[in-house]
Amino acid sequence: MAGATPAIAALEQAGLPFEVHKYKHDRRRDDFGDEAVAITMSTLGVQAAQIFKTLVIDLGGTLGVAVIPVSEKLSLKAAAKALGASKAEMAQAAKVTRSTGYVLGGVSPLGQKTALPTVVDASALQWDTVLCSGGRRGLEIALAPADLVSATGAVVAEVIA
Repeated sequence: MAGATPAIAALEQAGLPFEVHKYKHDRRRDDFGDEAVAITMSTLGVQAAQIFKTLVIDLGGTLGVAVIPVSEKLSLKAAAKALGASKAEMAQAAKVTRSTGYVLGGVSPLGQKTALPTVVDASALQWDTVLCSGGRRGLEIALAPADLVSATGAVVAEVIA
């Protein structure tokens, strides 16, 4: 795919089926997840709970990723436990960009510069399709939750507060 992001390239290389959905990101907005939900729900007719955000967390010196519905809050304690750490806190923006290769609001759980240990919230498994960032603001990828888990090497656990 021309102009593919590392996330799209990773899925193509893995041979997994997916769809790309683009929308025009409003540069005045910094509520990236809410913007994605509002636009994606109205254009694709999906439920808000199918649209997931990628959160990078600091696990006491190493980074990890939690993928949860945009409308939910992450339980740092549950995410740390799922990833085998004693505690977790949100990672600093500069570390997120340096480690993943993506800017905030466009961080994808797929195709990261450095593959990070990942947990996908168990609620993803209730859907045939979920959406996550395609690696750029205004770019969403729709795929089967099992393919998201497989492509990221994720564990699945209940990690929403």
